Amino acid sequence: MRRAVQFLFIAVFLLFMSGCGSQSSVTRDLTTTPADVPVSLTVTDTPPAGVTVLFFQLSITGASLSPGSVSLLSSTNTIPVNVSQLQTDSTFLVSANVPAGAYTSLLLTFSNPQITIYNGSGATIGSGANACANNTVCQLTPSPSPLTLTFSTAPFPVTLAANSPLALQLDIHLNTIIQPDLTLNLAAPNGVTISQLPTPPSGAPISALGHLTGTIQSVNSATCALSPSCPSSFDDFTLQTGDGRTFTIDVNSSTTYSNFPSSACSAEGFSCLAAQQIVKVGLNLQTNGTLLASEVDYVQAAGQTVVEGNIIRLVNSGGNTLMDMILQQGPPTPTPNELPFGQRVTVTVPPTGVAYAVDSGSFTIPSGMSFASATSLFVGQEVSVVVVPGSETTASGSGSSSNPWTGPAATTFTTNSITLEPSQITSSVAAIDASNLSFSIIMPLISYVPPSGATLPTPVARIGIQVQTTSQTTFTNLTPDSISGLAVNGVVSVGGWLFLVPNNTTLCIQSVGCSVTPTIAAQSVIGRPGPTPLF
Repeated sequence: MRRAVQFLFIAVFLLFMSGCGSQSSVTRDLTTTPADVPVSLTVTDTPPAGVTVLFFQLSITGASLSPGSVSLLSSTNTIPVNVSQLQTDSTFLVSANVPAGAYTSLLLTFSNPQITIYNGSGATIGSGANACANNTVCQLTPSPSPLTLTFSTAPFPVTLAANSPLALQLDIHLNTIIQPDLTLNLAAPNGVTISQLPTPPSGAPISALGHLTGTIQSVNSATCALSPSCPSSFDDFTLQTGDGRTFTIDVNSSTTYSNFPSSACSAEGFSCLAAQQIVKVGLNLQTNGTLLASEVDYVQAAGQTVVEGNIIRLVNSGGNTLMDMILQQGPPTPTPNELPFGQRVTVTVPPTGVAYAVDSGSFTIPSGMSFASATSLFVGQEVSVVVVPGSETTASGSGSSSNPWTGPAATTFTTNSITLEPSQITSSVAAIDASNLSFSIIMPLISYVPPSGATLPTPVARIGIQVQTTSQTTFTNLTPDSISGLAVNGVVSVGGWLFLVPNNTTLCIQSVGCSVTPTIAAQSVIGRPGPTPLF
């Protein structure tokens, strides 16, 4: 997984608005003490070798700066972080204004790790309660050791000064903290690291803090107390994430909007936003400590229950396609266990009456790639699906087994809408075709049953994937940062949309057939150090 998973900090947003409905007009006092400095934290992840981490969640229960033990989180503001979704992305945790001055260290406290893995290493790994057989999906809840980490080396010490926001990025290296016996050692050398994001010119916001996905609670045209860093009026909205946190997010003329249907607005812009819509937001941190949306991507309409996850198995049954997924995220729910994140669910996909879409935002998908029917589904894809109301059923005793691959899924439901989301895959480079801006990787898979109904006798452990890059693809951690920086057997994390495309004869996968080639339209390619994954 990429792993640099997706991106923390800091203390508490005041809620100035609540409720839903049409746009409202409010007044916000953005006056801050001159000595206050905005600090934010983002989280990312570096992936492990030998296993496929389908889900890894770790909660952050405390954060404080020293000297002074300046708390960055409230005692009730535990933040669950889905690290497995951060291989090629980052996620924003929180931001707060803290007193200016010099700080020598950061103290973080963790709890409640949950891990779902696919063991493709070729042998049983772990022991006792943490044992996981080969070609098996295993769900584990190891006790992390230690629970508290102190960061006192670079970028510390840091000196916070007025009008100079500080953004820190936490990198959780799953390849280091997950031990061979599947225990969790957070203090392993270079297991959890912290760095400072680049500081922008004076007065400019810090960009690329990561993303938040959630439900819009209210849309507002706001005015604020006048100050050098605050305009007399601006627009904003409140967003509630799947874990129940709520953020106030400003927009301005530089904010971009994508994927909004014509039924929501005639032209994409702030007027498209409405309470109860589900959106994905890219964030910047402004000098006054407020959040600014760099982009707002439409996910689903109001009144729908939408969950997102990665496909781990496909079968045909009675004319329907049954799609097994590991749930990764979703909207807030009244019952915390109603949506079993990290567990396997089975989604019934009827042959007709299902809408298909691609959540590509401003990225242009290369020609020849489509996602239009159940025959477009493929193991390894990340998708968001709408739950048909009343179709959910929960298996008795589900979630109690350490092997969610066997027995009934935790939850089953029917969908009428499937949207292709960016997948995140870390693997070794098998071949490079620089003239066509493409290369291939070996993708770890659990099993694949083609939608035509043909059944494979054993799980498929290896499948070749073509990676198609474009002028919009970003390359990082390579020398140079382009396709020329790739090397055969080098390890990369690829983020992008996974399609089945007509075979161009350069790749033939027997388990899929020679008529199609699994192909990723790559939005990002990140070079990774160290051993080739044992997929």
